[in-house]
Amino acid sequence: MSPPSTAVVYDQHGPPDTVTRVTKIPPVEMNENEVCVKMLAAPINPADINRIEGVYSVLPPIPAIGGWEGVGEIHYVGSAVMALSPGDLVIHAAYLSGTWQTYVVEDQSLWYKIDKNTPIEYAATISVNPLSALRMLEDFVALKPGDTIVQNGATSIVGQCVIQLARIRGIHSINIIRDKPESDKIKEKLIKLGANKVFTESELEVKGVKNLLDISLKGYLLQEKNLDEAQYRCSIDHLLALVRAGDISLKGYLLQEKNLDEAQYRCSIDHLLALVRAGDIAI
Repeated sequence: MSPPSTAVVYDQHGPPDTVTRVTKIPPVEMNENEVCVKMLAAPINPADINRIEGVYSVLPPIPAIGGWEGVGEIHYVGSAVMALSPGDLVIHAAYLSGTWQTYVVEDQSLWYKIDKNTPIEYAATISVNPLSALRMLEDFVALKPGDTIVQNGATSIVGQCVIQLARIRGIHSINIIRDKPESDKIKEKLIKLGANKVFTESELEVKGVKNLLDISLKGYLLQEKNLDEAQYRCSIDHLLALVRAGDISLKGYLLQEKNLDEAQYRCSIDHLLALVRAGDIAI
């Protein structure tokens, strides 16, 4: 039997401050293959808010518990569980809806043991934004050292991870950010992460983008689907002009639709966490 849990629940879609509530979840009778995980940390991502609002492309059935990623510690294991033990640090081995609660009971196959030396804040946030950045760099074109990528939304966590992963691989990144009073400080931060060039939106003119960036019109345009309206409109305004101008491929991307197999998922997570522990990437 699991301990009682406290969870953030919503029964309908709408503004999070209106539709969510904190409630007690009664103990769950566990079977022999299940584990009970005490959640240690779970982030609030923009996508979590979008799911509660009902505007995200992948939605759990309601009523639902909030949260999509996090890290926990094994609290109790069923009698048939051999690969996991109480005290192990774990993240979910698949996309888990319902991390905003104190205890989670799931089959042992859905949990992935990670190195205990991993900082909690990194373990809790590794499986959405950094993983999205890694897969976008690897799954569409065979990038090699010396290649150049261009991205907007570069201040997002995904964007910052793209910059750092590109730097590690010897790939140049040209980054577009929104115009803000603190743009110079933002540019400085991104350059410290490894960005080669950073431009504000006002520094780019659609007709001059190709010459400014010195890119070929035989490119590949990858559009992450998890963008807010302003970022999406910027992408449409600045980038579709390039699509109309030449032979550029346009592809949407959403991590949850990628359906990584278990081996690919674990290999990707291991790689990212190794970079974290080595101090090569920061989130």
